[in-house]
Amino acid sequence: MRLVLASASPARLRTLRAAGLDPEVVVSGVDEEAVSAPTVPALVAALAQAKASAVLSGLDDPDVLVIGCDSMLELDGRALGKPRDAEEATARWRSMRGREGVLHTGHHVVLRRSGTETARTAVASTVVEFAAIDDEEIAAYVRSGEPLLVAGAFTIDGLGGPFVSGLRGDPHNVVGIGLPLLRTLLADLGVRWTDLWSR
Repeated sequence: MRLVLASASPARLRTLRAAGLDPEVVVSGVDEEAVSAPTVPALVAALAQAKASAVLSGLDDPDVLVIGCDSMLELDGRALGKPRDAEEATARWRSMRGREGVLHTGHHVVLRRSGTETARTAVASTVVEFAAIDDEEIAAYVRSGEPLLVAGAFTIDGLGGPFVSGLRGDPHNVVGIGLPLLRTLLADLGVRWTDLWSR
């Protein structure tokens, strides 16, 4: 079966490969600004569904599995994706430091088997505790460019790792894809995780 990741995120691809899967990457091209929802979890779920559906519509394989994801940090009830620029990343870190936020990742999995499609959607949420870093550390981190590339303006698997003091929930989810949740969604579609191992 063809396995497709509907995401341009290198971190998601690395996470799946480390867990034994080797999906093909097809970027959806979805206009994320055009998607809205009443809550942050609902928004990431809608975006994940839009991405997976857009990619699936461009594939003619009778047997294919498409995984769509979208992540955002929720802080003070607001959805925070990738910062627009260094100024926004700096302001965001000044508001996050010493506090907690919740990283939500929407997952939408679509299975097409013999032309028949079934799908599942769910959201994984992980509480992130940010260290009380100082202005110089924030400036150095923003200068690295990494915060501009990722939802929430931080990573745990890169330069931002030392600035996250704790997690409550699935750490893979913070990287961009919740592996335990994804395994459950696949099982619900009749796909065994270990059958997707590439090695």
